[in-house]
Amino acid sequence: MGLTSHRKAQIALFVVILIAYLISMVSNLFIIMVVRLDFRLHTPMYFFLTNLSLLEMCFTSSVMPQMLAHLLAKTGRLSFLHCTFQMFIVCSLTCTEGLLLGAMAYDRYLAICCPLVYAVVMGRGRCLVLAAVSWVGGFLFSGMITVFIMQLPFCGPNSINHFSCEYVMVIRLACADTSFAEAIILGAGVVILLAPLAAILISYGLILMTVMRMSSGAGRSKAFSTCASHLMVVTIFYGCLIALYMRPRAGTDLSHDKHVAMFYSVIPPLLNPIIYTLRNKDVHAAVAKVLKTELLITNSEWS
Repeated sequence: MGLTSHRKAQIALFVVILIAYLISMVSNLFIIMVVRLDFRLHTPMYFFLTNLSLLEMCFTSSVMPQMLAHLLAKTGRLSFLHCTFQMFIVCSLTCTEGLLLGAMAYDRYLAICCPLVYAVVMGRGRCLVLAAVSWVGGFLFSGMITVFIMQLPFCGPNSINHFSCEYVMVIRLACADTSFAEAIILGAGVVILLAPLAAILISYGLILMTVMRMSSGAGRSKAFSTCASHLMVVTIFYGCLIALYMRPRAGTDLSHDKHVAMFYSVIPPLLNPIIYTLRNKDVHAAVAKVLKTELLITNSEWS
């Protein structure tokens, strides 16, 4: 059903979402390039940041191009196979992001609370394992959920009050009692999303205790600054999920889900690069180095 049926509103949304999509893709790609080009950023923290940027690019590309096409075409139609695939991809990337944020919290905990063993524990192999577990775990979990949903009978209405195939909305179209399916999916979701949140809260609890024991004010300020960006991203991510899923369903406006999902689809991929680079001196130096190199290359070509 999309976001709106009014043509002028559709055109306005098309322009705004297209601009947001392009900025999000360019900014996240820029972070990946800067980290790859500057060896000083070849650290676990920036390794996970490039994974997060890649994930945001995949997530926006799984939702926004289709949304833009539907706004331009004035109608939103999807095949059952396309709907299933989109539901699988969106759920996979959401689960992967939760696991990645947990891995990033673990990295910050080791860097601040166990600095003497940090370089050994968070070696390249450990980083690769944590990233692989996040990606594979997210896709495996989503695959099980999608297969479980597709076992339900769908024989009646096929109109979804949303701008994409969101699994909660798809379940409501089933021609059977879905209470058991919803309970199973909710329980599984609690495990895959709240387990990383618990790890994040425990990590930052230990970080806070360590920082409070620091005698140096400069050390405390540096520790807080390295964690602030991650905490902001975690707050946005879990705030949206709580607003979407952890509330009573009865008597609520279905448009609420669309508005929150719209915010979650557009704003975090747009803000995450800004949050991680705005006050990051290492990234500023890397960007300046890349721009200086490009300027020198351009001048040499002209000369």
